[in-house]
Amino acid sequence: MATYTPEELRKLLASKAWISPYSRVVAMVDERHQLIELVEEHARGRCIGGAAWAHHHYTKNSPLVISSRREGVRIHYLLKMGSSRVKLSSTTSPAAIESAEVEGGYVKITYSGLAGAGVAAAYSRALASGPVKVEVHEWGGGRKLGRASIWLPLHYKLVVGVDDTDSAEEGATWALMNEIAYKAESEGLAHYIDHAIVQLYPKAPHKTLNCVSVAVSFAVKPDAIASLEGFLIKQLRENTLSQHTAMAMYLGMQPPQSLKNYAAKAKRQIVALDEALETAHTCGVQLREITGRRGFIGALAAIPYAANPEEAVLLD
Repeated sequence: MATYTPEELRKLLASKAWISPYSRVVAMVDERHQLIELVEEHARGRCIGGAAWAHHHYTKNSPLVISSRREGVRIHYLLKMGSSRVKLSSTTSPAAIESAEVEGGYVKITYSGLAGAGVAAAYSRALASGPVKVEVHEWGGGRKLGRASIWLPLHYKLVVGVDDTDSAEEGATWALMNEIAYKAESEGLAHYIDHAIVQLYPKAPHKTLNCVSVAVSFAVKPDAIASLEGFLIKQLRENTLSQHTAMAMYLGMQPPQSLKNYAAKAKRQIVALDEALETAHTCGVQLREITGRRGFIGALAAIPYAANPEEAVLLD
C-alpha cells in the first residue's frame, strides 16, 4: 500500500491523459444512526455517462449502500458504516464500495473496481476537491483491479428550512435561499448540498401567492456549525422583506417519523403555530425567529423534503 496527498498523486500522474478527476467528494456522518452520506460529483462536473454508470454499479454491487440518487453528475449514497468485501466480475459486478468508516476525525471510504472503474477508485476520486489523502492498495487501469481508500474531512448534515421572506410586491424565498446558501459555500463555511421548494396547503390564509417554503442543506464541519448559523441569520435579517420570517434547523440525515407526518399534514391542511412549536421540540429541531414567528410553520415542514425535491413540489 502507498499513501499520497492529492498534490503528490497529481504530480505522479501528470503525464496520464486517461485520468479524469472528479470535481468534488464530500462525506457527512450521523453517528447516532451509524450512517454516512457520500456525495460525489463525477469527472470535471460534466461526465454524465460516468455518473450514470457509477450510480448503477456501486448501488447494485455494494451491500453498504442503503439508498442512492443521481442528479446529473452528482450522486448521493446513503451508507451504513462498516465493511463488506465484494467479489468483482467484469460487466455484471465491476465496482463496489467496500468500506465506510470514521477514523480519527476523518471519513475513510474504500472503493474497488475493474479496468476503468479501478482508475476512478484509485485516481479520479483522489484528485477531487475534498480528499486529504489516498491509500492505494492496488493500482487500476487496463485489465487490472484497482483498490483505494480516500480520507475525507468529517462533516455533519445541517438541514435548514425557511419560510415567509417575501412581500406582496416583491421577493422570492426559493431564490433568496439559493443565493444565501451559495454565498455560504463561496465563503468557505460549508458545502451547499440540497435545495427543495416545498408546496404547502394552498388555502392557508397567510401567503403571498404560491404558498411554498424552502429547505436547503449543508455539509458542515463540526466546529463551523455556529458560524454557519450566524451567517444564515444575518443574511436573512438583512435581506428579508417580511415581518414573519423564521428558520428551522435539523442536524442529521434521518428526520423522525413524527416530523415527516407533520410536514405531510402541512400540505393537506392549516397547521397551528402551537403544533409547529411542539413538533420542533419533540423532534430536536432548533427554531430561530428572524423577524417573526409565523414562518416557523412552513420552515419546519420543509425539513423532511430537503433531499427529495421531486416529492417536495407535490401536494400530499
